[in-house]
Amino acid sequence: MSIQQASLSWRDRFAGSGVALMVASVTVAPMIDIFAKLATATVPAAEITLGRFIVQAALMLPFAMLRGRVFSRSVRHASLHLLRGLILTIGMISFVYALKSMPIADAIAIFFVEPAILTLMSAVFLREQIGWKKIAACATGFAGALLVIQPSFSEFGLISLLPVVTAFTVATFILITRALAHIEDPWSMQFQSSFWAILVSAAILLIGQGSGSDIIDPVMPDARALVLMACVGMAAALSGIFGAYAYRAAPASVLAPLQYLEIVSAAILAYFVFGDFPDALKWLGIAIIVASGVFIIVKGDQPPTTVPDAVI
Repeated sequence: MSIQQASLSWRDRFAGSGVALMVASVTVAPMIDIFAKLATATVPAAEITLGRFIVQAALMLPFAMLRGRVFSRSVRHASLHLLRGLILTIGMISFVYALKSMPIADAIAIFFVEPAILTLMSAVFLREQIGWKKIAACATGFAGALLVIQPSFSEFGLISLLPVVTAFTVATFILITRALAHIEDPWSMQFQSSFWAILVSAAILLIGQGSGSDIIDPVMPDARALVLMACVGMAAALSGIFGAYAYRAAPASVLAPLQYLEIVSAAILAYFVFGDFPDALKWLGIAIIVASGVFIIVKGDQPPTTVPDAVI
């Protein structure tokens, strides 16, 4: 075997491990939503969000400390991290509240119009060039989302649009992260987004105290709810770590389309836990969303954030 062949062999092995890690990431990711949906029975969405980020920050802190930097030393960068935390909190609260009523697979499928939203936002705010093919793919993705949203809207009303809100917040989060990724340590970035999300979530709960809202009025969680919220945070951290190391081992062009396996794993897990399963029309919409998203990813050649935050 030549040196070049040996090099390719090792590269293939690393790429294979990256694929395995990404599959592990998208298999664990729906557990975030499973635990969150179970917790919504007794705990408001904002409090579940707070619990998630407390656990996630605690788990990420040692990694950030080992890397030598926990917080940004620049006021401008710190303000951007605060903005990331605010956006992440809004997206998480919206998605968790949607899960209280909606089937998990439906909510995740609608959320996955995010690549189309990100593509359009990149064209508007970053002046990135996109051709008519990607514009058509974005429109196709939105059409697929409508196939999932329409029956959900009939049943759940405006709540079925909350995953779209989350998709917008995540797209915005990624745009801001791109501005910081080349100057900030990725583990520090993930810790700081969780840290600021904790403060934002706590402020929202303080404002909502006594309001009676099942979104922002805090309650005293029982032992079961505390365990569920801790599991939300641990699943999010584990999925994020798997994703981070996957992108170190394999190219983004190989891994990014695999993210759509999360819809399948979510549908399977939700069926066993809640008895929910998308009907034929929704699966058609899901297939259209996946096809358009994969096209955008493959043709766009835009790498994701350095360390993916498991948002949903």
